[in-house]
Amino acid sequence: MGNISLNFDKTLGFVSNETISSFKDELQKHNEALHNKTGKGNDFLGWVNLPSSIEDTFLADVEASVEKIKNKNIDIFVVVGIGGSYLGAKAVIDALSDNFSQFKNNGNPHVIFAGQNISEDYLYELRELLKNREYAMTVISKSGTTTEPALAFRALKQDIEEKYGKEEAAERIIAVTDAERGALRELATKEGYKTYVIPDDVGGRFSVLTPVGLVAIGMAGFNIREFVKGAQDMEVATAPNVPFEENLAAQYAAVRNALYNDGKSIEILVNYNPKLHYIAEWWKQLYGESEGKEGKGIFPAAVDFSSDLHSMGQYIQEGERKLFETVISVDKVDREIIIEEDADNLDKLNYLAGKRVDHVNKMAELGTTIAHVDGGVPNMQIQLPQINEYYLGQLLYFFEKACGLSGYVLDVNPFDQPGVEAYKKNMFALLEKPGFEEETKAIKARI
Repeated sequence: MGNISLNFDKTLGFVSNETISSFKDELQKHNEALHNKTGKGNDFLGWVNLPSSIEDTFLADVEASVEKIKNKNIDIFVVVGIGGSYLGAKAVIDALSDNFSQFKNNGNPHVIFAGQNISEDYLYELRELLKNREYAMTVISKSGTTTEPALAFRALKQDIEEKYGKEEAAERIIAVTDAERGALRELATKEGYKTYVIPDDVGGRFSVLTPVGLVAIGMAGFNIREFVKGAQDMEVATAPNVPFEENLAAQYAAVRNALYNDGKSIEILVNYNPKLHYIAEWWKQLYGESEGKEGKGIFPAAVDFSSDLHSMGQYIQEGERKLFETVISVDKVDREIIIEEDADNLDKLNYLAGKRVDHVNKMAELGTTIAHVDGGVPNMQIQLPQINEYYLGQLLYFFEKACGLSGYVLDVNPFDQPGVEAYKKNMFALLEKPGFEEETKAIKARI
């Protein structure tokens, strides 16, 4: 199989090839630091060589766990987690699924998500749905005390035990957590849940190739071996021994930072296939949480074209010139529809008769790219030969590697997220959590 590719020719009217190439030596140094674990955040670099370290016995164990639960003839598999504990799995499953899979039965359970919000309506309606369905679940948390998933799991654990009894409920729950510590590890040991470990040196937003992502992806019926193989091949293709001119991750990091230094502080990830919507949501967390610190960072945004051309297209074309676009372009789609001749031709579309709908979509993509570049928006294109497990494995590892490199160019630690704690501290103070008495007093004086 081939590889995904990167084309940045349509950025060269904004930044020069020489400027992009000037990052070459620095990126080589940063790539070596990632692999040698000598850079900032080096205690969270387990993802770098994760694909090549995944053993066949581990994949076989995940597959066996998936089949054991599927054999209970479940309709629904609930994934309880937030941030990287759900976005990676959601992204891959949505990309690989039929657009209307919720209305169809393909022999695999529908994978749905909980604990990714604190909406009372969402949790209530989910519990109502599950009352009349056969289901199982996985709960994902290193600590077991993260508010959103812990709240959801407390309610869902009660429900599943009432429905099936404690012993059978334990057979229907997989815990993905810390190897030794934390509330969820303690509970899983006590209740006898099947467990998988989140490696200590892999942060949540880099965890899709761990059981965090693989259990849910396998449960949805997709080939986790092909997904891992794609990532393994991209690990090799972006290693330090690969020249800059062939290293897609280094090139992407270089172009992004060249544009950022030129005042382009907002990157829009664009797709022309609705199946890729959650790939962009995953990407936004990856780059936003990794780079947005110390007053620095490119702001990650995303649009679904051509839908959003009728909402955001005006701003992109003529708004502030702080933007650049990265387009995920899919070469081969899975289905085929030929536009037919119509005798009345009231819609004036007969000029398209005999052409595929995908041809129209690709001309919309090309026309939009030309218009936006003419309007002052640099454009990169990531070519995805097809949406399948193998190429998604390549794509996600490519983005991860480029993120680590790009963060190092910015001279930040791409592997922490200290700013995320600010809302939590305020929330705990407002909820009068024990241990936050002084914070509660202080924040109540402000409101």
